[in-house]
Amino acid sequence: MKLSEFKFELPLNLIANDPAENRDESKLMVVHRDSGKIEHKMFKDVVDYFDDGDVMVANDTMVFPARLYGRKEKTGAKIEVFLLRELNADMHLWDVLVDPARKIRVGNKLYFGNGDLVAEVIDNTTSRGRTIRFLFDGTSADFDKVIETLGETPLPKYIKRKVKPEDKDRFQTIFAKNKGAVSAPTAGMHFTRQLVKRLQLKGVEMSTITLHIGLGTFRQVDVEDLTKHKMDSENFVVPEETVNIVNKALDNRNKVCAIGTTTMRSLESAVSANNRLKAKDGWTDKFIFPPYDFKICNAMITNFHQPESTLLMMTAAFGGYDLIMEAYNVAKKEKYKFLTYGDAMLII
Repeated sequence: MKLSEFKFELPLNLIANDPAENRDESKLMVVHRDSGKIEHKMFKDVVDYFDDGDVMVANDTMVFPARLYGRKEKTGAKIEVFLLRELNADMHLWDVLVDPARKIRVGNKLYFGNGDLVAEVIDNTTSRGRTIRFLFDGTSADFDKVIETLGETPLPKYIKRKVKPEDKDRFQTIFAKNKGAVSAPTAGMHFTRQLVKRLQLKGVEMSTITLHIGLGTFRQVDVEDLTKHKMDSENFVVPEETVNIVNKALDNRNKVCAIGTTTMRSLESAVSANNRLKAKDGWTDKFIFPPYDFKICNAMITNFHQPESTLLMMTAAFGGYDLIMEAYNVAKKEKYKFLTYGDAMLII
């Protein structure tokens, strides 16, 4: 398919700047693949679509406060450093994005807080990318504490407001336990502990994978021919316990629901020769767009995504291109909220 087939107008007033007051009271669009029927519900109604023996798989990655504000030595110029990936924990070596990039060169020293943390730029990686080394003597745990203190919740730039204290909790899912993401697995943000309890009382099993989301997930596609787009690699783990739960559901012909596109990518990156899930710990650069034959999941929960995004492409691959693009038109008419803090879609 072509990039231009995923273009649509997204009015700015439909981009959510804040989450719903209660996580499970966002709107939920239910899209039925077999009949093309579209229903309008609240997220907590998701319980009605699952039964005993069904499985939901969530991404348990934890977002860390990846955005740092500091100053350049000598000039004192304000700079922003966005932590992308730790390259070496002992040396506190990181891949980062910097802004303004033109002013941050190899050899510069950067100061954060009141000089609580100092970094040295040691390499240029891309136009905005740098490798930096934090000049820090403590342990990794000590370093994490400093980042927790100095760093800011990495809300996407399209959220046009300052970060609030409550974002620290709301830009995180209740499943979060493995630190490493610079963006939240947004579909999981609609779940509350009470909602999970209600699902479990119906016999639905909850399980997890880990995929640490980098900014590559949101990188703009700049080729019209989608077969030529290359995804950035992201680290993921599919544990044995999840494998057993999912494969049992598949054998019993129950629903297996991916909570979010990152979960779906992880599961589809760990398929065995007989189309069952297998344990895996590694990297995936899997790019899913129509047409695609999904092997593991027969249901998916996701948010409403940006035009021409890889997340929309995966959603269209799962729900069917025509049906999903129609659903997006309906979402705009019905004033659903889009993107990170927006509403949800269940595709079954």
